[in-house]
Order: sequence, then structure tokens, then C-alpha cells
Amino acid sequence: YYEKPYFVVPADDLAEEAYIVLREALRQAKKVGLGQLSVRGREHFVSLKPCGRGLVLEMLRYADEVQKAQGYFRDIGKDAPEPELLDLATTLIEKKTSPFAPEAFHDRYVDALKALVEKKAKAKGKKIIEDAEDEPASAGGGNVIDLMAALKKSVGGTAGGAKKAAPRKKATAAKARSKSSGTATRKRA
Repeated sequence: YYEKPYFVVPADDLAEEAYIVLREALRQAKKVGLGQLSVRGREHFVSLKPCGRGLVLEMLRYADEVQKAQGYFRDIGKDAPEPELLDLATTLIEKKTSPFAPEAFHDRYVDALKALVEKKAKAKGKKIIEDAEDEPASAGGGNVIDLMAALKKSVGGTAGGAKKAAPRKKATAAKARSKSSGTATRKRA
């Protein structure tokens, strides 16, 4: 149901007292406030909950906007997985588990776009010659045929904590280049 969060702050000193009372009342009652709020000419279903010294308002989806999962999963078999496969997968999950660090995740498309903009700014209107290393690497591998072998290989690999995935900036940079060059072509025409 959750769609988008907003931080709510009091408008002035007069509103601050009511704000603090509401925040602490919700916290002590262990409740979340629900209501409707008009934003940009449309009414939204919202929740209001305490968050540290503040309040967070979250836009919610109405019940009819939430898709029922059964329709998507009905064709998936009801068979139980093989115990050995399940044990290997559980071991792999435990081995790769580490504390969540949201700062470790970046929008790679935005990163590639910023790099492209910087590269174009340095070129000062001159044509940019692309390096061969900027081209996306061909996808190797193929389909995993033996799940057991793949799980055993993963479990037998590096020890401790989650390993950070290799960035795919090269592929996204190429996408950003093609999109920006298409835009530039349209602007000139």
C-alpha cells in the first residue's frame, strides 16, 4: 500500500506544540494516523507516523489500486524444493548476509549520465571520441543449467558478508550516450 513518503514539519512556533503532542500521542499509543489529503487537485489516502523527532506522512494506495498476487503466481507449481538445494540456498543467503547500508546503492543510470555530462562539458562542444573500454561488455554465461552446481560454487566462494556487486556503469553509460545523442540530433533538426 505504501507509495511515497514526505517529512512533515510544523509551520511555525504555534504549530510546534500541537505537532509534538500529536507525535508523542501516536508514539505512546503505538498507532498510525490515517486520513485523506488533497494534493495537486487529487485526493490521496495517507498515513502519519512518528519518526525520531518528526512525523512522516506516507501516500498510500487505495485498495482497488493494489494488484492481487494470486493472478501472477497461479502458474507456479506447488512442489517442495529438494532439501539439499534448499539447504545450499539457505547457507548461501546466510553467508552473503550483511547489515543494510543504503549509501552503498546508487542509481547507476544517474551516475552514468553525470559522467557523460562532465565528459561533454570538458570537450567544450568538440566531438567526443568514445574509448573502446566504454563499450558494454558482451553478456557471457548463458542459462544456468545445473542449479546444484551453481549453488555449491557460490557457497564455496568468498567467505563472510555480502560481496558488493560489480558496477555496470559501462553498459548504462552507453545507454545514456545513445539517449543523449538522440536528443541532440532531434534538437539540431
